[in-house]
Amino acid sequence: MAQGLPGNRIGCPYGTHRVITPAGVLPQAAWRIDNSTEIFDNEILLDVRTLNIDAASFKQIVSSAPPGAGKKELEEHVAATVMKIVSERGKMHNPVTGSGGMLLGTIREFGSKVRGARGARTGDLVATLVSLSLTPLRLNAVKRVDLDKDQVDVEGSAVLFETGAFAVMPKDMGERLALALLDVAGAPTQTERLVHPGDSVLVLGAGGKSGLLCSAVARQKAGPNARIIGLAHGPASTARARALGAADVLISADATNALQVMEEVLKHNDGKKVDVTINCVNVPGTEMASILSTRPRGKVYFFSMATSFTAAALGAEGVGADVDLIIGNGYAEGHAERVLGLARSDAKLRGILEEMFPG
Repeated sequence: MAQGLPGNRIGCPYGTHRVITPAGVLPQAAWRIDNSTEIFDNEILLDVRTLNIDAASFKQIVSSAPPGAGKKELEEHVAATVMKIVSERGKMHNPVTGSGGMLLGTIREFGSKVRGARGARTGDLVATLVSLSLTPLRLNAVKRVDLDKDQVDVEGSAVLFETGAFAVMPKDMGERLALALLDVAGAPTQTERLVHPGDSVLVLGAGGKSGLLCSAVARQKAGPNARIIGLAHGPASTARARALGAADVLISADATNALQVMEEVLKHNDGKKVDVTINCVNVPGTEMASILSTRPRGKVYFFSMATSFTAAALGAEGVGADVDLIIGNGYAEGHAERVLGLARSDAKLRGILEEMFPG
């Protein structure tokens, strides 16, 4: 096992004591970390039940399957890929997308210095609020792959560092729904901070779980007379966005076609670009559609982990777009309570999400 500070069993609060290679980096940036289950005094050991894989990562893994693969073959491919990544890296850190996800598990053991952390007890079912790309993870088996939910049921263990946030699972909603909500909790919370009364807002990926949540919050914050534009791709996501009713206009366009999206926005926003764009799309290449659709000194929030921030920065420079580019931080203070409260308070939103994540 990687060594902690000399003479004690206290590891670095940020987990650097578990980094194997390369030396000198934090666990998220590491290629491989120590996933052994002998914990330091400031760590928490979990028995893992479900991995909620980041949408961009899951989509990439599925797309790497052999052409023509059926449902069973796709499930087997995802299971084998997840096992391979975790075996090689000691964490679920997709080397292609660079993203991870989060997990659901029960607390098996507290280190002596974090016992009873945040009111939790041994045996509590919790969702981690830090990325799998930095979480020490050891898998014995993949038991089930849900291709529609980006979720993988597993048997294994994981370690939370002293600084690793988690939430005890609520008892008033299904586990899969709560896990899905907590996975994207940063998006609606950050949207609430960015949108102001009267703002016009574009939500890319408005029919996905994060897009639905952000659309609902944008509607609340911008107010009834503001213009909310949703972009959804495919009949199922469009139907969900329409059922929610948060957007004044739903457009169907290829989010990788920047000029097409910009023209649609101008057409439905009185010839103006929007004040705020929220990007929740799980495919690469949507940076310029977001930037070109946003007014000068407007805000573009990239929640999607499929975003190339290099492409966004250089692309904005290349077209002379003076917009504020905001990286989607998955953590925001109080985000777990906020997203669960949002689902509890909005019956229409919760109903749509429960259909997406039953059980």
